[in-house]
Amino acid sequence: MLKFNQFVLALAFISGSAVAQASEGSSTFGGVTYGNTSDKISKSNNLNRNLNNPNADGIIGKDGTWGVRLGQQTQAGRYYATYDNVSGNHNGLKLRQENLLGSYDAFMPITPSTKLFGGGTLGFTKLTQESRGSSRDTGMGYSAGLQAGVLQQVSQNASVELGYRYLRSNASTEVSPHGVSKVGSLKLDSSAQTYLAANYNF
Repeated sequence: MLKFNQFVLALAFISGSAVAQASEGSSTFGGVTYGNTSDKISKSNNLNRNLNNPNADGIIGKDGTWGVRLGQQTQAGRYYATYDNVSGNHNGLKLRQENLLGSYDAFMPITPSTKLFGGGTLGFTKLTQESRGSSRDTGMGYSAGLQAGVLQQVSQNASVELGYRYLRSNASTEVSPHGVSKVGSLKLDSSAQTYLAANYNF
């Protein structure tokens, strides 16, 4: 329960920080995202030994990822908070990854309606082990990374974008089958996501 409360408080803090960056000439925007995420996962020696060296990188591999975002945008760039969620399973192991991120992008106009963007991200990752037959376990960690893509204005208030984001993280979780002590642990090293987003400026 404490970890969940910390996660909610972090969401409120990052969202508030993004909105607080508002300046003259800026507008508030919100949006939804959908894409595919692939993770690189480290396994403990005990887990390799007890579970016959499972392929952990395949647990979340090109799995569908949805998200929501809220922020402020100017002609030069944008600040925003993002929450996204992805889960996957492989070889009897299931993981859920939730990211709570604060990002900044700088814009480079290509045409009056098309911009390239690039920037950095900091935030938190919640990694939950939800494998069938095992006790549920959750771990929190930090995340940091970069993103880039292209933003296309489709109307005065609406835009769509295609983006790529790479994150490094240290979130980890444990695997404990029911009635058995811990058999090992999993740690998220990095995640890569290709996504589409639809944004609306208020």
